[in-house]
Amino acid sequence: MTLKPLAGHVMARRRLSKALANGQLPQVMLMTGPEGVGKQRLALWLAQLVLCEAPAEAPCGRCRACHLVLGLTHADLHWIVPIPRPKAGEPDKQMEEAAESIAELLEERRKAPLYSPPDGMSAHGMATARLVARRASLTPVEGRKKVFIIGEAERLVAQESSPEAANALLKLFEEPPADSYFVLTCADPGKLLPTIRSRAVPLRIGRLSTAEVREFLSKELEPAPAGAELTRLVARANGSIGTALSDSGEGSRNRKAAATWLEAVLSGAGPAAERALAQAPWSARGEFTDLLDAVAETLGDAARLASGVEGTESVPAALQVRAATGLLAAQALVSDAREAAQGNVNPQLLLAVLAGDLAEVL
Repeated sequence: MTLKPLAGHVMARRRLSKALANGQLPQVMLMTGPEGVGKQRLALWLAQLVLCEAPAEAPCGRCRACHLVLGLTHADLHWIVPIPRPKAGEPDKQMEEAAESIAELLEERRKAPLYSPPDGMSAHGMATARLVARRASLTPVEGRKKVFIIGEAERLVAQESSPEAANALLKLFEEPPADSYFVLTCADPGKLLPTIRSRAVPLRIGRLSTAEVREFLSKELEPAPAGAELTRLVARANGSIGTALSDSGEGSRNRKAAATWLEAVLSGAGPAAERALAQAPWSARGEFTDLLDAVAETLGDAARLASGVEGTESVPAALQVRAATGLLAAQALVSDAREAAQGNVNPQLLLAVLAGDLAEVL
């Protein structure tokens, strides 16, 4: 299966195409913008343009290079995605394990091009940084250029106290090989080290239009939504196809788990929250952080509702009567817990403490 078509971002495409044609395309770029608007897909479009055998204003789509990029099998395309921490002890073995993990994730994306975000504990660690540096030192295999896409680059710093992976790439970004382009994507550039941001040319990617979202959803989803369902998804998207897609599958399950847990927290604090914790449907740390993200989203929707803003998501009944100030305070507590979850903490203990804190502010 090949990549789904790139939706929208016409002006950004023109700028990138013109820069490449004029020999002015920056070797290190930072694409920023809201989550789910297609930053990595735009980066893949740019990689296809760079590697295309007959490039014009857009990739030709017919040559061998274009077909290989669309199938995520081009030897000079290196799509680096966040992965779990390697288990091996030796640096070389860690790097090999990182390469295998990335290859497995890309194979999943070949099978399901409309992919979900990585779990909350995945990151770009030292093993990934070494892997990128090694691949950058090699000559291109298929053509004359190599393209590296580092998706969700804010995860270069898994913990504020451990910026080693990002620092390891600084020299590479400062003096990139002449045959290589590096495209970093992130939703929040403030989470990147300033030294990384200073070495990359920024490109802001905006939200898609309602028409662009509607056209993509109606043509590319299987089964294709129509009528009221399509209208609901488009409204929920708010210019982000990724947001619309999170309405089903894992995203939907996380929202339901979040609603169940929040209702338990508000039903009687201690005993109800303890029962919810004991019966929690998550076990892996990544699933735990996904749950926290869903809890934060649910509280945000409830706060908007309390402020008189009509939302596109259902809010648990127990939250519909809460004040916006308490809901926003609760969301801040969840954000703190989400950050703490990146460290070496017990997820169940953290969730139990959070339950008590939320019961107080709500």
